[in-house]
Amino acid sequence: MRMGGDVDYDATGGGYAMQRRPDRRIAAAIWNALGDARTVLNVGAGAGSYEPQDRHVLAVEPSRVMRSQRPPGAGVTIEAYAEALPLDDGAVDAAMAVATIHQWADLAKGLCELRRVARGPVVIVAFDGPALSQWWLNDYAPELILAEQRRYPGIDAVAAELGRGTEVSSISIPFDCTDGFTEAYYGRPERLLDPAARRAQSSWGFVEPGVEQRFEASLAADLSSGAWDARYGAWRALPTYDGSLRLIVNRR
Repeated sequence: MRMGGDVDYDATGGGYAMQRRPDRRIAAAIWNALGDARTVLNVGAGAGSYEPQDRHVLAVEPSRVMRSQRPPGAGVTIEAYAEALPLDDGAVDAAMAVATIHQWADLAKGLCELRRVARGPVVIVAFDGPALSQWWLNDYAPELILAEQRRYPGIDAVAAELGRGTEVSSISIPFDCTDGFTEAYYGRPERLLDPAARRAQSSWGFVEPGVEQRFEASLAADLSSGAWDARYGAWRALPTYDGSLRLIVNRR
């Protein structure tokens, strides 16, 4: 079985910890779903976003660069892959995976492994591809939206793989979201003109050469002229946005 994600974070992961800071409101939804679990496995842990600080966390992250960005005092980290977790059956109270399942080489195997090692809830935060078409970025970079939709597994398929009783709900994205995935800037388009912000969004690596430069030029011009606000200014007034972010929970 091939393992490893579709992004080389050792080459591109620098700066993630600064741009992809956990948002406290999204964190609250994740931590609530973990219930009273005291030991938590975080798979595809990256730089440690959304790990609850009041529990014992064991993190799985294959990228050296991402592991190096974990904050002091973060839980123990294992260099491993979702598809082959080096833990016994039922080794932890709960398992979590945030914004990572679309990068796994074998989704079904990875989900099976999460369910195998967790005695209690498996908590996943993922993106619902079809929902991406509803926001304004699709008018500026349809290639980006299409690339993401190709990568994201179907939410229903994920729920079915986890088994009976799996619950799916939407997580509202706050206007001032601190976690810099693309939709976090739904009402702050200027942030997407920052190359550092885009470097922390792996999706830009899946579009053809020239697409990102065309997007930047077009958006910059429309913001400068007022054309963006004339067409999409209402997005700036949304306190939250129910976009593609989904919470998937299986409690056995």
